[in-house]
Amino acid sequence: MAHFHPAQEIQNLQFFGEFGGVNPSIEDSSTYTFLQASRMSELFEKEIEGCYLYSRHMNPTNRYLAQALAAMEKTESALVTASGMGAITCTLLQLCGAGDEIVASRVIYGGTYAFLKNVAPRWGIKTTFIDFRDPELIENAITERTRVVYCEVMSNPLLELADLEKISSICRKHRVKLVVDNTFTPLMVSPSLWGADVVIHSLTKFINGTSDTVAGTICASHDFIHQLTDVNNGMLMLLGPVMDSLRSASVLKNLHSLSVRMMKHSANALHIAQRLSEAGMKVIYPGLESHPQHELAKKLFRPEYGFGGMVVLDVGTREKSFALMEEMQNQNIGYLAVSLGFYKTLFSSPGASTSSEIPEEERKAIGLTDGLIRMSIGLDHDPEHTFQKIRKCVERIGI
Repeated sequence: MAHFHPAQEIQNLQFFGEFGGVNPSIEDSSTYTFLQASRMSELFEKEIEGCYLYSRHMNPTNRYLAQALAAMEKTESALVTASGMGAITCTLLQLCGAGDEIVASRVIYGGTYAFLKNVAPRWGIKTTFIDFRDPELIENAITERTRVVYCEVMSNPLLELADLEKISSICRKHRVKLVVDNTFTPLMVSPSLWGADVVIHSLTKFINGTSDTVAGTICASHDFIHQLTDVNNGMLMLLGPVMDSLRSASVLKNLHSLSVRMMKHSANALHIAQRLSEAGMKVIYPGLESHPQHELAKKLFRPEYGFGGMVVLDVGTREKSFALMEEMQNQNIGYLAVSLGFYKTLFSSPGASTSSEIPEEERKAIGLTDGLIRMSIGLDHDPEHTFQKIRKCVERIGI
């Protein structure tokens, strides 16, 4: 595991343009021609190297990005999708059908929670939500109908960690698939090396990094990727969340700076989290020794990339959180906006936005209080200067 360097794997790839360009050519076609009718017929039955049928199935530009992401996540293959939710829903519907069950972390992105809680039951798929900090609870929740265990490496928004080594061992024992969302921790953690069967990202966030594209990816075995693109039974093929080739080319270009960006995001986040904690603020950040899973973070995370760019503050009440975010935006610390991974710091109140799909009583039970502020720390040159500006905002609000 120590010898695998995901950024180096991306750098080692060579994709030349049609006329020798240093960037690969963008294939801007929805459909493809054939010299023989028999070859078109073959593609409806199996994949043929170098042949393309229809862009909802695959196109060369999307394949370049998919190959780079598979190299980064050390999986055999990958697909790209029109959104992170497209990746999540297609994966789970490919693995589960009527009568099947999913064991999921109780703290996950609100959209994923809403799909599992409100939509999947329409297909007869039941989900049990568990505190993933205790692997024994996961094992106890698995039944003979369980097909998938689903979690995020670092949960959105409470930044709780999943012990992937222990969880994957449980999944192998019970012969269920482990699906892991790695959106918050690209490069820092390689879930496949800890036993994950499928790794998902919202490319919209850190991987793209410029808040101009909505996209996702599914990284897995060749077999599973082929299942997803099967013309008769593949969820990606039949539900149709295809990624536009122009956007795919844009994400691929941004992917090459990901390692530099993640180091800076993490370094800034650690500095600001430490200084806020020293100032007496209630801070959640896995890089702090005060985080209850700090030792697990040191085990899972590659040290060169730090502990990620996400920091959570608890200021007590919704009124204070709203006032502080508005003041931070007024002082140009960042933007009051959902999402993450932008060059500017982004902050939101998850209970009133990205996790609002979770019922209030459940949010309170898991510690997702109204006073939480989720911050995606940006690429500021001087994080101490940023901290001082935040401190002054805190003082003005009277927190």
